[in-house]
Amino acid sequence: MRALVISGGGSKGAFAGGVAQYLIQQKKHQYDLYLGTSTGSLLIPHLALGKMQKIHRIYTNVNGKTIFNVSPFVVKQKKGIPIVTVNHFNVIRQFIKGKRTFGESQRLLEYIKSNFTLTEFNILKASKIDIIITVTNLTKNEPEYKSIKHSSYEEFCEWIWISSNYIPFMSIATKDNCEYGDGGFSSLVPIREAINRGATEIDVIVLETEVNTSKNVIGKNPFSLMIDLFRIALDQVERHDIIIGKLLASSKDVKLNLYYTPTKLTDNALIFNKNEMKKWWEQGYEYAQNKSELMSDHKKM
Repeated sequence: MRALVISGGGSKGAFAGGVAQYLIQQKKHQYDLYLGTSTGSLLIPHLALGKMQKIHRIYTNVNGKTIFNVSPFVVKQKKGIPIVTVNHFNVIRQFIKGKRTFGESQRLLEYIKSNFTLTEFNILKASKIDIIITVTNLTKNEPEYKSIKHSSYEEFCEWIWISSNYIPFMSIATKDNCEYGDGGFSSLVPIREAINRGATEIDVIVLETEVNTSKNVIGKNPFSLMIDLFRIALDQVERHDIIIGKLLASSKDVKLNLYYTPTKLTDNALIFNKNEMKKWWEQGYEYAQNKSELMSDHKKM
């Protein structure tokens, strides 16, 4: 059984889209199982349908307006560099209303539903392919994995949305008397779950460099500092997931093919820049192609 796993990573998901496009279209990889966390969850239903042009258009046109109905920050340009600052009006309004998050992301749920139809859902649900969305149950402090096979259309769209809700900047969701948020808080790279579900070969797209060669630039204001601290914490979750995944794969004789970003794409994956994301998609495709050629040459040797 072959699986495709796509990690969380915000706007960097465009790179994952390019890698996946090459693996599916050019390498003709046929996956029995798709698992995605956060931004990965947005990609995998469309990848499973084989609708590359559609997901490329959908994904590279995501921006703050398609995500937030209440945006917690403002992106400004300073010497050509995007700087994230707090949207004081919206954040204060959230506090006055007694909200627990700085922003609200209901528009993202609407965007998901408008671009992933009931017909497409039914095609996938009736197929042999299983699609798994990673979410974090905040009430129980544990990851949960939601299969398309056990969900209605409305539920599945909600799970995709919940998996992408980067708290406290986006919405907290309540379902079945539990509160949920971004799957990346508990399982950023769900390799272990893919193995537990029977995968024997896994293509894993990790939206971070394999080795950190640059110094972190820490935020100059409290808001951007908080974003940076969350990023550092999630980096540790990611490393933990990969280490555990490698150990389990070794013990179960599962083949892992890891695709990291070759360079650091951005310091803030909450910034969705259309031109940058289109470039990252192309880079992902080229990276997968080059890696595939290197692997082929290595086998010949």
